[in-house]
Amino acid sequence: MSFLKTLFRQNKSTLTALVLLTVLPIIGDSVLTWTLHENQHWLRNPSLGLMVLYFVVVAATMTLSLTHTTVVVLITAFFFGWPGFPGMLLTYMLAAYGGYLIAHSLDQGKLIKLLEQFPKAHAVMGEMRADSWRLVLLTRLSPVLPFAMITFILTVMGVPKRQFLTASVIGMLPRTLFFYWLGTKAQDVLLLIQNPDTGTAGKVLVVALLAISAFGLYFVFTRALKRTLQRGEAAE
Repeated sequence: MSFLKTLFRQNKSTLTALVLLTVLPIIGDSVLTWTLHENQHWLRNPSLGLMVLYFVVVAATMTLSLTHTTVVVLITAFFFGWPGFPGMLLTYMLAAYGGYLIAHSLDQGKLIKLLEQFPKAHAVMGEMRADSWRLVLLTRLSPVLPFAMITFILTVMGVPKRQFLTASVIGMLPRTLFFYWLGTKAQDVLLLIQNPDTGTAGKVLVVALLAISAFGLYFVFTRALKRTLQRGEAAE
């Protein structure tokens, strides 16, 4: 209990940010989808400059957790088709990097310093951080873990920037490809967002990604815990 009290007292800005990262995308998705639905002429046969502006805007909305990444993927695919896919990947990288910088500036290492007061928790996190590549990859594979919130959590854990960025893009690639393909087949952007018909193959993919992510993260955590306990026993 003392750990939780200290956590809330010393990390109010961090915890407030996590709450906002969970709530804001619901509002942002609705605003973005309705705006583009009512003004579809903006992105029909767009110029290069307009495409660049679009990707900059959605990178900012994903960075600030104003939109879900899946919604952005569907919308981008609907309007730009496969020529827009490289731009979507670049947008992911920009959003991940922007989120990393923001989280780092908000937390400033406070969570790590707090955990130093709780040696076992600090040791477990250190073990998980040592497996950063796998940790980031598995969190990004999951279709249900919010992009911006996970970015924030991984950043305050101290995951190295290079591993964070590369594993983020690779981890999100399977579901991004699927939902992008789905978006290219849609006829109406509003209906696409309200009810994306993933079909049997899509449901199987989502379940498979969820299972791989969940079991993989469980393995990473239990191995980190086991190593921590073994080191503690060795020290005794």
